[in-house]
Amino acid sequence: MADQKFIFRCNDCGASYDASEVKYLCPACAEKNVLELPPKGVLKTIYDYQKLIKSGLDFAGLKKNHLLVLLPVNSIESLPNLEIGNTPLYVVRELDHSKLPFKLFLKDDSQNPTYSFKDRASAVVSAFAKEQGHEIIVTASTGNAGSSLAGVCAAQGQKAVVIVPATAPVAKLTQIMMYGARIVPVKGTYDDAFDLSIKATEEFGWYNRNTAFNPLTIEGKKTVAFELFEQLGHTIPDRIFVPVGDGVIISGVYKGFEDLLQLQIIEKMPCIVAVQAAESDNLVRNLDSDGFTEKESTTLADSISVNIPRNYHMAKDYIHKYEGEYMTVSDAEILEASSVLSKNTGLFAEPAAAAAFAGMLKCRDSGKLPTDSKNIVLLTGSGLKDLKAVKNLLNIPEAIEAELKNLKPFAP
Repeated sequence: MADQKFIFRCNDCGASYDASEVKYLCPACAEKNVLELPPKGVLKTIYDYQKLIKSGLDFAGLKKNHLLVLLPVNSIESLPNLEIGNTPLYVVRELDHSKLPFKLFLKDDSQNPTYSFKDRASAVVSAFAKEQGHEIIVTASTGNAGSSLAGVCAAQGQKAVVIVPATAPVAKLTQIMMYGARIVPVKGTYDDAFDLSIKATEEFGWYNRNTAFNPLTIEGKKTVAFELFEQLGHTIPDRIFVPVGDGVIISGVYKGFEDLLQLQIIEKMPCIVAVQAAESDNLVRNLDSDGFTEKESTTLADSISVNIPRNYHMAKDYIHKYEGEYMTVSDAEILEASSVLSKNTGLFAEPAAAAAFAGMLKCRDSGKLPTDSKNIVLLTGSGLKDLKAVKNLLNIPEAIEAELKNLKPFAP
């Protein structure tokens, strides 16, 4: 970058790189990676925090200008002309007619343009690609990242290639195609699609959006931390429940609050709770281990169904460094949470997002949420993204003759 506003630092070996010489993983660590294990060498974006402190930057200034001082873009004009971020934070005071003894807030990122949290990352990657002259952006996706990239590229006049498992939900595939992206279904898993996209980047020179490969995705996702801090009146919550697959969203949440720590705007990190599906627990199951063992993912929550969590090492480091919490929820608990969420709040979340809500319910039921504590649940995607997952919860009545007498059995 011409103005050298940031550098990259390897999460694993600590090596620093000029942003003009490295795009993706730390070269020293990447050459030692093997396909069967989570990659090392994921880069963290580092800014000159001391310089920003000396400039007299306060949070009001940060909120107004953070796209320029704490994101890797040179001009706000490089970002897509879409309303991304600044999503609602809803207060929930009771569930199933019972008043909650703690404070509960729902951060609804289904209100982003392509209905998922992934728009935050796609916007930053797209803006950087625009400034650097990259015309084609490729990504692997189970659906949300792909539809997000496709939508953002449509708004930016860029070309997108999205490689997806053939089993990805039809609603997400429909989005990708409607936005005009080139879609490539593969016979295999998300991990197969991921590996193919890397090969395409190496062979064709396409700019790669993949999470835990392109470090700028974390920079986009961290913006949710800035918003939460502002929406809570410049305070931090006690707990934030985050759905976890690859480990990039939770790393983004940590990175946003870590930036605020570095700028001396906040004094401590909130407790961030990693919630994984029990049927896809390859990240949290290995957190207390020196090695890594893989288990085949079978969860219905496709957006967090991952065999090899690509940002495992960074997420693990963040969770241990800041004493985060982690847990699993079953697919049955996810579906139940989706139903409770919808019927109590009017918010319909896809299973991956409902997993975070299921984690909150599990903590509530075990008495882990203190009275008057402030708790956030990140709802990362719309339920309309994956209707197949909830079909067993539905029982559509038989049609009736359009006569008033036939309505009586339907009265609440």
